[in-house]
Amino acid sequence: MNEKTQKYIAEVLGTFILVFFGCGTAMVTGASVVATSLAFGISIIAAAYTFGKISGAHLNPAVSFAMMVDGKMKVDEFVGYVISQVVGAFAATGVLAIIVATGALGKIWDAEKEKMVSAGIGDTAYGANGFGNMNFFGALLVEIILTFVFVLVIINITESKDEGTKKHAPIFIGIALTFVHLLGINLTGTSVNPARSIAPAIFAIDKTNGDSIAQLWVFIVGPMVGAFLAALVNSILLRKKEENN
Repeated sequence: MNEKTQKYIAEVLGTFILVFFGCGTAMVTGASVVATSLAFGISIIAAAYTFGKISGAHLNPAVSFAMMVDGKMKVDEFVGYVISQVVGAFAATGVLAIIVATGALGKIWDAEKEKMVSAGIGDTAYGANGFGNMNFFGALLVEIILTFVFVLVIINITESKDEGTKKHAPIFIGIALTFVHLLGINLTGTSVNPARSIAPAIFAIDKTNGDSIAQLWVFIVGPMVGAFLAALVNSILLRKKEENN
């Protein structure tokens, strides 16, 4: 198996882990802010330690886009990564759909009522993102900012000259993903990752009366713009400062 194929398979499997456990936790906990944030953060740590040495464990088209803008990836490799990430996300959401079909999510635990209650639309929408109470501009702004912070952390940690920092990069990246989810879950559900948004949006069409598809563009454009800005800021400000030092 050639190196490119290994990288693409690693991206499929890593993204599967991220979406299955992240979105799956959102589904079974009714999108609990703490539980879902930790699930995404811990999932990316596990996936990065497992597949990072093979593909870098981008697991996110926005991350791959930032790497391409930053000159670390060629266009053809970027396209291969994105396709692999979307495939992994669809596979994970498909498995979640099978689990839903078995009736496993017919009821969920309601901590406030301290009893099992019937799962509502939001609980079985496969973790699809949405505007919440905001208009499209508010949701877009949130996604740009959250992705900007997340991707900027990734770029700087992976470029660090400190071996200890690079060795524990998955932990720092997992903390950063948890951090942005803590704010974003009650706003947009937190995408910061187009692959993570595309698959659930398609599976949740019926559950959301088509809103998941109508609003999907924000969760593609927002993360990509945020990633571009992160790569730009890193190149203009942070890297120049480090070179001058």
